[in-house]
Amino acid sequence: MTGRQIFLWVSGLAFVAAIFIAHAILLPFVLALLIAYVLTPVVTWIEGRLRISRGGAVCATYAILFVFLYTAGALTIPRLSMEVANLRRDLPALVKTVRDEAAPRMQQLLGAAPSVKRADDGPALTVRPQPDGSYTVDVGRGIELTKTHSGFVVAPPKVASPFDLEHLGEESRRWLESNAMEVVSMGRAIVSGVSRLVFTTGITLMLAAYLIITRERLFESFRVLVHPRSRGDLTSLMGRIDRGLAGVIRGQLLICLVNGALTAIGFAAVKLKYWPVLAILATMFSLVPIFGAILSSVPAVIVALTQSLGSAVFVLGWILGIHQIEANFLNPKIMGDAAKLHPVLVIFSLLVGEHHFGVAGALFAVPVMSIVQSLFLHFRYVVHREDPAFAGESLLTSPPTAGRIS
Repeated sequence: MTGRQIFLWVSGLAFVAAIFIAHAILLPFVLALLIAYVLTPVVTWIEGRLRISRGGAVCATYAILFVFLYTAGALTIPRLSMEVANLRRDLPALVKTVRDEAAPRMQQLLGAAPSVKRADDGPALTVRPQPDGSYTVDVGRGIELTKTHSGFVVAPPKVASPFDLEHLGEESRRWLESNAMEVVSMGRAIVSGVSRLVFTTGITLMLAAYLIITRERLFESFRVLVHPRSRGDLTSLMGRIDRGLAGVIRGQLLICLVNGALTAIGFAAVKLKYWPVLAILATMFSLVPIFGAILSSVPAVIVALTQSLGSAVFVLGWILGIHQIEANFLNPKIMGDAAKLHPVLVIFSLLVGEHHFGVAGALFAVPVMSIVQSLFLHFRYVVHREDPAFAGESLLTSPPTAGRIS
């Protein structure tokens, strides 16, 4: 083994060890890579169109992004706050409607046997005459004796509703009195969490800016580690990875926005309750391919069932129509053949990512699978390139089209 090979192996092992040791603090770096990858085309366009430095283009991109987020928040947060407040207020009635009306209606539609409704309120007690002239008293839910000026009143026991504001206020006061230190600790934790979030956001945006500004130098630092004969292969590999990630990340983000807009239009047209909240929920869930669409459909259909069966059918049909457009038009046109990920690989990566890393694993599973597939295809090409047995199989041996790495 040559000295260069020893150096590369030692450097690689040291890099892997550093990643393993520092894995708990890698989130800002991963998010910075994602932000840099998404914003690089915008920065490049501004840099070329306005003929300004790359640092100035990054600042202009951040300014546009902040203005857009502030405007979107100013326009949507008040409405969303109102819708969330309405949802919290109507949640008990919504659950009761689904249980007592929507569920039996769906059971009848599907031909299932209707469930037997259990009475929530039974008699406090029942008096039954016996053959010998005596009476038997059966206590149902219990009784409560209340003394008055004229005697005693027998009544069912009072059960405080969890939505009784007076009872809730009294219980809250007692809890605060007995858990004052816990409340103080909770407040400190909230302040600490907000401060950490602000700090992490600032660090992430700064890292993303550095990655965008110095991307050529970063790439060149990797190129010089490779033998001169292999630098063309490295450029081809980076191009293949770039096209795959462009399809998975940038394409999926654009599709999420289109899905969210179409969902909002359909939900607003049918006057679905809480449609802004449900549309934003559908947009966020669309970040996770396949499973996100299924999960976001459930609350929308449930809310529609509380309005009418026709609304539920329309909402379900609208959602299915959107995802048919996504599968047959948006994916081929926006993503094209860049990602080339088979649906089985997508599902497999989602299941593995969610199982080992939870929600974050599900979000990053498909991009990681795209990188793994790009590495496999590249090294398969390198191995087969010199083998005469594969000389006629262009699908296996043709390298990716050379292109600029963004």
